[in-house]
Amino acid sequence: MVNEVPNYRIGLVANRAHQDSEDATLIQLLNGSKASITETLKPHFSVVGRTMDAMKIYDLLPDYADIERLPYGHDGGLMRLVSRVVDPDPNKALNAIIYLMDPVDPSSAFPEAVALKRQCVIHGKPFLSTLAGAREWIELESMNLTGKKTKDLDPYFAYENQGIALIAHDAMKPEMLRLAEKHFDLLDRFKVRYATGTTGGLLNELAKQIKGSKDGEGWVTPCLSGPMGGDAQIAELVLDRKCGRILFLEDPHVARQHEADIQLLERAARVVTDFASCNSDNKSADHWLSLLSQRA
Repeated sequence: MVNEVPNYRIGLVANRAHQDSEDATLIQLLNGSKASITETLKPHFSVVGRTMDAMKIYDLLPDYADIERLPYGHDGGLMRLVSRVVDPDPNKALNAIIYLMDPVDPSSAFPEAVALKRQCVIHGKPFLSTLAGAREWIELESMNLTGKKTKDLDPYFAYENQGIALIAHDAMKPEMLRLAEKHFDLLDRFKVRYATGTTGGLLNELAKQIKGSKDGEGWVTPCLSGPMGGDAQIAELVLDRKCGRILFLEDPHVARQHEADIQLLERAARVVTDFASCNSDNKSADHWLSLLSQRA
């Protein structure tokens, strides 16, 4: 059965390093996902100025009409994306942001860039800042509509060879446990699971309840708590390409003393942009995990 096509509205922006060469990340994404974009999802794109320039230079989606050009970043293009994310009108609001971030580009730390990610988390909209994350999201949403899979991407969904990190702030730990219980079979397929501090202990207790004390022992490989360096430990695993997916259930409404550690982990995913993805949106995590299970 083919599902009805939702009204996809996507904000698109890429830092300079991801658009300035013929093999740039932006080009890999739009050319590699062209069929899913133009034939299945058929989204409206709101594209920030310089990224739109690159699309024209490299002839990306040349015949695709539903693209709106926003101003350059220094003229408020990113600020407009933030406004579109929070717009209550479904015919105007963006429901996903693809922001291909260069970890050494200072503009990714500008207030409008930080606010864009935060508002995506608050409003339950995917914030996709790596090639792997954007490519995965497009593939999963397309598969959900058509039931068809892109065979070339099969290795990316071979969970038995992969690691996943499960991290949750205090207020989000109950939600993490709910998701882990509901999607236990999927998470159990991964070669290894990592978690920080208390979250790791809670997940291991859940695994013992489901699999028994013996088989559930050590289901999660524990790291230190986030404030004590656990995020940095997982960041190294990401850089070593041992952990490709990060589910980080953030509480955006509290001050976080170890904010730098959180940003370090996200930055590590952006360093290996073709390998790792970081998902912080607890409101759509259930949907994401369900689609990962289907894709397998």
